[in-house]
Amino acid sequence: MTLLGRSSINSLSKSVTKPQTHRPPSSTSFSSSTAPARSSLASFPKTHPFAFQLLVATGKTSAADLVVQVVAERKKLDEIDWKRNGIFVVFGFAYLGGFQYWLMVTKYRQWFPTMDRFAKLSFADKLKDTAGILDAAKMVLFDVVVHLPMIYFPTYYSVKEFVSMNSYNPIDWVKDGCTKYAGNMKEDLSAMIKLW
Repeated sequence: MTLLGRSSINSLSKSVTKPQTHRPPSSTSFSSSTAPARSSLASFPKTHPFAFQLLVATGKTSAADLVVQVVAERKKLDEIDWKRNGIFVVFGFAYLGGFQYWLMVTKYRQWFPTMDRFAKLSFADKLKDTAGILDAAKMVLFDVVVHLPMIYFPTYYSVKEFVSMNSYNPIDWVKDGCTKYAGNMKEDLSAMIKLW
């Protein structure tokens, strides 16, 4: 008889000869059995940063619009504008999750080489790091002067045209989106600067 067989028989004979009281699993046995799942879930952002970014950007952008509709605009759940929310889902996934990851993680690391090192410094050490301060200023300047006005807003308005499906021609989405952005540019850019 194998060791496994003997062990199983011994366990069975002990359970037959001794009455056992039923105990629910302890929290330690539960937590130890779920520890690998929690560990892999907790490590997901580190092991899959791009996928994590797509999930977070899509979810938060959609949730932000839903909060505005329900809380600020006081819409009931059956009054939610799902087409509008769809704009935020598409934009959050494609632009915020995809393009901005490429821009701000991949390209910024190339263009602003002190970025990662500077981010890890304490505030006191950051104040002493001239190269890091200069790169941080360049990143903000690029964001405010190039990225947001010339890429972000035109893309947002084009995605809005795509989701509204007034046309099936991508050229129309971009043309109509940029036309609408031009009409709102002053208001959008001043709000952006106030945010900074």
